[in-house]
Amino acid sequence: MANSVSIDGYLHVEGFDKFDQEAFNKRKIRAGMRKVGQLITGRAQMNLALGGGQEGYPVNRTGATTDSINFKLSRSGFLVRVAPNKTASMREYYPAYLHYGVRRKSGGGWRIRPRDNYMTDALVDSRDEVRRILQKAFAAALLN
Repeated sequence: MANSVSIDGYLHVEGFDKFDQEAFNKRKIRAGMRKVGQLITGRAQMNLALGGGQEGYPVNRTGATTDSINFKLSRSGFLVRVAPNKTASMREYYPAYLHYGVRRKSGGGWRIRPRDNYMTDALVDSRDEVRRILQKAFAAALLN
């Protein structure tokens, strides 16, 4: 698993910047983005399930955080967002508490110490595969 020191949850595929979005077959782009979303979602869920309590990841007690990780494509299809979402089984959106931590009111210590970012680690760990999938999708979607 990658080091979670910095927030590096963004990946930009270069080489297609000079083209307008209209130059691409959006169905093929959306298919590539969907594939990347599934890959990162699975990797993040695996980070939580297998790395819980180790390497600074939160312990997986009920599986609610793992189940809450989903991906969503943008309307245009040129962006995929993978994140844990608040579900009905959560009283509060606690992935934020896990990431940022909670300080005690008195004493100044951590009530809940910050955990490593399993979402960013999922992207960093599969960066080469994501780049390969997206480059292939963009090349195939380029209209003549």
